[in-house]
Amino acid sequence: MSDIDRRTALTATGLAGLGLALPTDVLAQTANSLDARKPGLPLKSGHLHMGTGAGPQGRIGITNLYLTRDDRPWLPVMGEFHFTRFPSAYWEEELLKMKAAGVGIVASYVLWNHVELAPGTLDWTGDRDIGRFVRLCQKHGLLFFLRPGPWGHAEARFGGIPDWIAGSTRTRSNDPAYMAQVERFWRGLHDQLKELMWKDGGPIVGMQVENEYNLGGPGQGREHIAALKALAVRIGFDVPLYTVTGWDQTVYPKGEVVPVHGGYPDEPWSAKTVKLPPKENYLFRFDSRVSGDLGAQTRGGRRGDADSDMEDTPFLGAEYGGGVPVMYRRRPLLQPADVSAAVTTQVGSGVNLLGYYMFHGGANPLANGRMLEETQRSGGYNDCPAIAYDFQAPIGQYGEVNPVSAALRPLHYFLAAYGETLAPMTVHAPAMLPADKDDLKTLRWAVRAKGDSGFLFVNNHVRQYGTAAHPGTQFNVTLAGGPVRLPSRPVTIAPGDNFFWPIGMDLDGVRLDWATAQPVTRIADRDGPIHVMAACLPGPVELAFPAGTKVDAPARSEGERVIVQVPPSATRPVRVTGADGRSVRLLLIEREAAKRIWVGEIGGERRVVLSPADALFGPDGLELRQRGEVRFAWQILPGKAAMMTAKATGIAPLPFSQTREAGTAPPIEIGGPAKAAMQPLPEAHKAAAAFTFTIPKDVLAEGDDAFLEIDWRGDIGRLFDGPDMLDDAYWDGRVWRIGLKRFAARLGRPWTLTVMPLRADAPIYLDDMARAKLPAGEQVATLEVLRIVPEYRMEVKA
Repeated sequence: MSDIDRRTALTATGLAGLGLALPTDVLAQTANSLDARKPGLPLKSGHLHMGTGAGPQGRIGITNLYLTRDDRPWLPVMGEFHFTRFPSAYWEEELLKMKAAGVGIVASYVLWNHVELAPGTLDWTGDRDIGRFVRLCQKHGLLFFLRPGPWGHAEARFGGIPDWIAGSTRTRSNDPAYMAQVERFWRGLHDQLKELMWKDGGPIVGMQVENEYNLGGPGQGREHIAALKALAVRIGFDVPLYTVTGWDQTVYPKGEVVPVHGGYPDEPWSAKTVKLPPKENYLFRFDSRVSGDLGAQTRGGRRGDADSDMEDTPFLGAEYGGGVPVMYRRRPLLQPADVSAAVTTQVGSGVNLLGYYMFHGGANPLANGRMLEETQRSGGYNDCPAIAYDFQAPIGQYGEVNPVSAALRPLHYFLAAYGETLAPMTVHAPAMLPADKDDLKTLRWAVRAKGDSGFLFVNNHVRQYGTAAHPGTQFNVTLAGGPVRLPSRPVTIAPGDNFFWPIGMDLDGVRLDWATAQPVTRIADRDGPIHVMAACLPGPVELAFPAGTKVDAPARSEGERVIVQVPPSATRPVRVTGADGRSVRLLLIEREAAKRIWVGEIGGERRVVLSPADALFGPDGLELRQRGEVRFAWQILPGKAAMMTAKATGIAPLPFSQTREAGTAPPIEIGGPAKAAMQPLPEAHKAAAAFTFTIPKDVLAEGDDAFLEIDWRGDIGRLFDGPDMLDDAYWDGRVWRIGLKRFAARLGRPWTLTVMPLRADAPIYLDDMARAKLPAGEQVATLEVLRIVPEYRMEVKA
C-alpha cells in the first residue's frame, strides 16, 4: 500500500470513528481503490530440478510464476479421486463425470495398505488396478497426478502404511528397513505404470512425495524428502513435476520439489464442539500461501519452507476442499457457496493450479476382512466411518453429482478457456483491507492484472457468518494504461455474493473494458466466436467498450467509452464490432442459469449445454442423467430449449419393520490423541435399534441406477446384508443416500439398518440445521422414511 493509499484509508476510517461520513461517490474512490501497476516478480525458469517435461503430446514445464504447456501459461483444474475407493466397473463413467465438470487432471493417492493385503504381496487386480485406471484417464484426455505416499494420510489407517511395516520399522524416515520396504512398494507400482509417464506418451505429469511432512531429527526432515525423491527417480518415476504439501511447517529440499497448498471451509479434525471462527480461506492472500491448520497429524516447530519459497515457485494448489469429511466428534455440513467462495477467493489470490481434495468421494475397501479407516484407537487423530468416504464432494460416494459441482463448474470452464491469460497476472491488494478474518464489514476484493488488463475478484461470503451489504459500490482500479472506474453506476454487493469481472479483456480482437458478468467459456460456430458470460448481480449486465465500438443493443456514450445495459438471455447473443471491423458475439446468461451450465464436446465440437440434469460427454454424444425427476430439459447454446419425458417408474416408499428397540447408549468416552469424543467400541452397538427391509430386484433397469434414501436420526448408522456391512454413516442431518447398482446381486434379500442412539449430552459438533431436527433432552434412534429414487437417462443428439 502506498503512503497516499494509507492516508486515504485512514482518513475514511477516522471520519467514521468520529460519527462522520464521506459522500458515497467519494467513499467509493477511497475504500474501493486499487493500484495494479506494479509488474510483479520477473519470470524465470530452469531453476527447479524437475523431470523430463517433453513428450509425444507436447511439453509440460514450470516457472517461478506458473505452469506451462507447450511453453504457454497453463492453469489447470485437478481433482482427487481414489481408484481403490470405487468399484472398477464404473471407473470410466466417473472419469467422464469429472471431465464434464471441468477437471483436466485426476489425482489419486496410492494407499499402500489398499494394495498390500498380506505382508510382502502387492495386489494390483480388480479395484486396485492402477494401470487400467490411468489408461482410462488417458483414453478420455485426462492427465494424471500420482500421489504414492508412502504416507498419505487420506483418513486411512496409519496413513496408508501397512500394519506390519508400521510396527517393524521407523516410518517416515531414512531408516534402511523402512526405505527398503518403500522401494519394494514403489518398484511394484512402477511396474504397473512404467509406460504411462508423460515422456513416453502417457498421462502422468506429476508425483507428490510424502504428505503433510514436517518432521525433524536424524534421517528425517529435508533429508528424508530428498531421499524419497532420489528413490523415485532411480526407480524410473521421471515426471515433469515433483511436489510436496506446503502447509503446517512443512520441510523439503529447496528446488527439488515444489510446494502445493490447500484449505478447507471447516475443520472436521478439530476437537472443538462449537462453531469455528471465520476461516481464513475466505480472505484474499497477499503475503502468504499457507493456510491455517489443515489437519497434519504432526507438528513442526519451525517456519515452514514454503513460506520462504514464494519467489521461486508458483502458487499451486492440491487440497482445496471440494467438501469436508464427516468425522465422529465434528460433523459440519457445507453449502455450495461455502466451497465456491473459498476457491474463487484463492484463485483471486494467485492460485495457478486449482487442485481439489476430494473431487470424487468413495468407500473404504476391506483388506482380508480388516477395516482400513483412521481411528483414534489405532493412533490416528480422527475417528472416521469404517466404509463411507463421501467427503461431501462434488461427485459423491456413489457417483451422484452434488449441488456443489454446479457452483464450481463455471470457474473451471473459465480456467480452461482463459487460464492462459490469467496465469501470468500479478495479485494486487486494495487500499483498504479487512482487519483480519473476523472482519465481516470491510469488502473483500483483489485484482489479478498484467499491463492494462485484469480480473477483479470479489468475495462477500463467509461460511456460517453474515457479511455486510455494500450499497453504492464502484471500484477504482489503476492499470498500466490508466485508471478505470467500474461499473458506470454504483451497485450493491449483497451478503453472500462472490464473483469476478473482467477488465480490459481481449475478446478475439475486440476489447471489453469491463463487464458486470463473469466470463465462463468461449465456443465458436460457423459465424465465429461466442464468449459466454454469467450475470453476477440482479438486473441487466453492464458492458463497456472503447469509443467507436458498435453493439447491436441500446448504448450510450460516456467519455471515451460506449456503455451498454443488456438483460441476460440464453437465446440471443449480443454482437460487438470493434472500430477496426473485427466482430465477436457475447452470450450473457442469467445468474441462476450458470448453475445449470455444462461444457464439453458433442460431435467433435465444443458446445455449451444448459440443463438441471447431470451431463456426460462421451464418444456417443451427450447423455443426461437425473435422480427422481422424469422430465428432462436442456438447451444447447446457441439454440432453442428442448424437453422430453423419460419412461418413469416413480419414487417409491419402501416399507420396513423395526426388529429391535434401542437400548441406552453408553456415555461417550473422552480421550485419544485429540482428547475429545471417541466413537463407541463395537460392543456398544448392542444398544442400537434395528430395522429390516427388502429392496426388490427389479428396481434397477438395465444400465441404470437407483438410490436408497434413508431419513433417520441417531449417532451411527450401519447397513447390513446378513453379516456383511455395506455402508455406514455418522448422522449429520442429511438424508443418507446409497447407490444400489453396485449391490445388484444382493437385492431381493432382507437388509438390516442399525441405528446407534445419539445421546442428548453427546459432546459432538452438529450444524444448527441438524440440531433443530433432534428432540430436546433425550437420546434418539429412529428411522423416519425409506424410499427408492430411480435415476433416469436421456441420450441427446445434437
